[in-house]
Amino acid sequence: MTTVGVPRETAPGERRVAVVPASVDVLVKAGVEVVVEAAAGQSAGFADEAYREKGARVAGRKEVLASDVVIHVRAFAAGQATLEHLHPEQVVIGLFDPLGDPQTTRQLAEHGVTALAMDLMPRITRAQAMDALSSQATVAGYKAVILAARALPRMFPMLTTAAGTIPPARAFIIGAGVAGLQAIATAKRLGAVVQAYDVRPAAREQVESVGARFVELPIEAGASEDAGGYAKALGEDFYRRQRDLMHTVVAASDVVITTAAVPGKPAPILVTRDMTADMPQGSVIVDLAVERGGNCEQSQADTVVTTENGITILAPTNLAATVPFHASSMYSRNISSFLLHLLAGGVVVVDTGDEITRETLLCRGGSVVHPRVQEALGLDEEAADVWDPGARSPGLPPEALTENGRGPVSQLEGRPGGGAG
Repeated sequence: MTTVGVPRETAPGERRVAVVPASVDVLVKAGVEVVVEAAAGQSAGFADEAYREKGARVAGRKEVLASDVVIHVRAFAAGQATLEHLHPEQVVIGLFDPLGDPQTTRQLAEHGVTALAMDLMPRITRAQAMDALSSQATVAGYKAVILAARALPRMFPMLTTAAGTIPPARAFIIGAGVAGLQAIATAKRLGAVVQAYDVRPAAREQVESVGARFVELPIEAGASEDAGGYAKALGEDFYRRQRDLMHTVVAASDVVITTAAVPGKPAPILVTRDMTADMPQGSVIVDLAVERGGNCEQSQADTVVTTENGITILAPTNLAATVPFHASSMYSRNISSFLLHLLAGGVVVVDTGDEITRETLLCRGGSVVHPRVQEALGLDEEAADVWDPGARSPGLPPEALTENGRGPVSQLEGRPGGGAG
């Protein structure tokens, strides 16, 4: 029987867990054994006993990491020391940031691992239930507004009191993706007057549907999304004109939340020092793109910055982990749906004829196979083959995979131990 291991996350500040007890039952019914590391869900509010009640086995870390399939939240974010636990043909699934950190994919390939990235899930209808970036962005957008409300020295809603009328706070959300739309909805529920901007004209309807006024800028963005539904970089000239036109709106806002990020590329600077200098004293900026360098010129990752004119700039790097119960529950549904998509008869089948599998597959059989990761590494197709199978136990032989990529890559009974960290 294929074993699916759920290790405790070890990245600093990470409190989520990849699978919650509610998802265990579904996986067990699919014909796999779920092995959870002791206390893996504790920080998120899920006790070991809750996993046992749903049919999982609770074990030590070494046994969990020896599983046929290992599923993470932030795979290898704690560093590369745990890579030594990997063994050939093991399947590892999680968030890898493969375009921002392509070297990890190279190292996975060197170990002969089959790795699939949740953060490259194509944004198509069939994959909606597997879209982990969207689910975690929902949490981040909500929490960004909560942080802003806490830091702002005024209340969000308009209130009529015996002491007079208190005007509402003015919030400006830059970027109307999943995080931006959730930020709009949350700020609106708290009573702020909300404006939002996105380079995509089609976002206007979405922005207005959650209660914000769409800010029109008289510039043409052109193609702002790639074929997978993710944002594309638009060039410095466009961003310069965008900043010039956006200056007045930013300067009139009490809260600005920025969410514009491009996978594998530096985030565009959208809020400059000149803009913050013109904002009202006490205003708050929350920069959700700081992991890519940030949309605000003065952002510092996980540091509260106070400007000379009293503007507070917050730049948290992992907001979803601060709401671990619901963030884990959502991620668990995403990754379980993906694993069920890959399973056939209780075995993981890597079918590169399937768009979902093909677009998330990073490496297999010693090769970096994802074209965008190959490009990020500067590899051509031949150079992408980096694994010397003769240097390690080879696991399943190459002929176990058919020409279209199908094969029982996780059915490895009798294989020696190992694992992923």
